[in-house]
Amino acid sequence: MSEQRTTATGGMETAYGFRDVDAGQKQGLVNDVFHKVANRYDLMNDLMSAGLHRVWKEAMVTWLNPPKRDGWRVLDVAGGTGDISFRIVDASGGNAQATVLDINGSMLAVGKERAAKRGLSDNVEFVEANAEELPFEDATFDAYTIAFGIRNVPRIDVALQEAYRVLKPGGRLLCLEFSDVEMPILDKVYEAWSFNAIPRIGEIVAGEGEPYRYLVESIRKFPNQQNFAAMIGRAGFDRVTYRNYSGGIAALHSGWKL
Repeated sequence: MSEQRTTATGGMETAYGFRDVDAGQKQGLVNDVFHKVANRYDLMNDLMSAGLHRVWKEAMVTWLNPPKRDGWRVLDVAGGTGDISFRIVDASGGNAQATVLDINGSMLAVGKERAAKRGLSDNVEFVEANAEELPFEDATFDAYTIAFGIRNVPRIDVALQEAYRVLKPGGRLLCLEFSDVEMPILDKVYEAWSFNAIPRIGEIVAGEGEPYRYLVESIRKFPNQQNFAAMIGRAGFDRVTYRNYSGGIAALHSGWKL
């Protein structure tokens, strides 16, 4: 069932799950997936990870440790539903200013509605744009976060270079992504669950299984922890490191613009 992961030198540009597509075609296909799953996205994350994505996201925000002071800015990329940004604002005592950027308008619509319900519209703004071409000046943000989104970006190296560009000196990148399971036995159990149960759950809960089949396949194609850390380093980041969660089902990568 497993397919070969892409390497530190690229390969995700034309990988739509296990299918190879033409350069430039992937982004439209991925957009269609997220238009379909937007209203059930966080619910499906619960089902796909048995609720563990909430624990991993809390760990991400804890490691970020946003300061409780005015003027601190974070860019949350591919964060359309606002899940990470809301947690960051809460952890900062309501002082952080978050910009949620997503290429998918359906995901952003969900996030805007949730921000309004939480009374966070003054702290969180929403921007529809491409991670490969950020509409911000150099050295704008104190932090850049992306959770479970980088593997859906066709040109990951370009997105990482853009992350570096918009960060202030001393700024930090944090990237949470499904990764390469490193625990024996768990890897086989996780693979069986992913390929057999998740698409079926998608059919029942969201009415479609195909988008979730892509999401599962895209996890298997994404570079492993060491290769992705190498990509972050090549984008210019220093002190690059990562932490595995749940045996490597997810990994949190950190890098600094020094």
